[in-house]
Amino acid sequence: PARTKLADHIGAFAVTTGIGADELSDRYVREQDDYQAIMVKALADRLAEAFAEMLHERARREWGYGATEQLSPDELVDEKYRGIRPAFGYPACPDHTEKRKLFDLLGGEQIGITLTESFAMSPAASVSGIYLGHPKSRYFTVGRIGADQVEDYAKRKGMPLAEMERWLAPNLGYEPEAPKASEPAAWVRRFTRSSARRGCTT
Repeated sequence: PARTKLADHIGAFAVTTGIGADELSDRYVREQDDYQAIMVKALADRLAEAFAEMLHERARREWGYGATEQLSPDELVDEKYRGIRPAFGYPACPDHTEKRKLFDLLGGEQIGITLTESFAMSPAASVSGIYLGHPKSRYFTVGRIGADQVEDYAKRKGMPLAEMERWLAPNLGYEPEAPKASEPAAWVRRFTRSSARRGCTT
């Protein structure tokens, strides 16, 4: 908590094993070899998860709190280690847009990973997220979010409310107010005014 005035740290990561995988899979599709096409993507996905697991293990060792860790492969799979590595867009961190901050921080594009307009990672066989090292950190699922919470969150992110509601739609505990048919959505109006103030043109 901020009131403690103590400095703390989190880690961040992005890995991929999908460079060239889509192209290879597409080649097998053209050759009508669906089995090989599926296997290429499946193997790339499994390797990406294994890469993320290996990097997390290394982070724990170099961070210091896992320096003496000696876990078997089964124990790693069962997450018998200290800390967690949640990913944006998943139950504990449902906001996909936070990936943009993560990629700006890490320079994800430098290793060949890009974000689509929907904040999906390309290549698909990619994993990104954050490291939390606290011994009591646990995964959890964010439940239904109230209108006041979304409004506060959107304000702190500097994002129009309607756009924030769109990204958090699966978690909303209320029905967003639909814009009137005769006028643009509220976030469009706010974005237009904001752009005008900054001198932006289209």
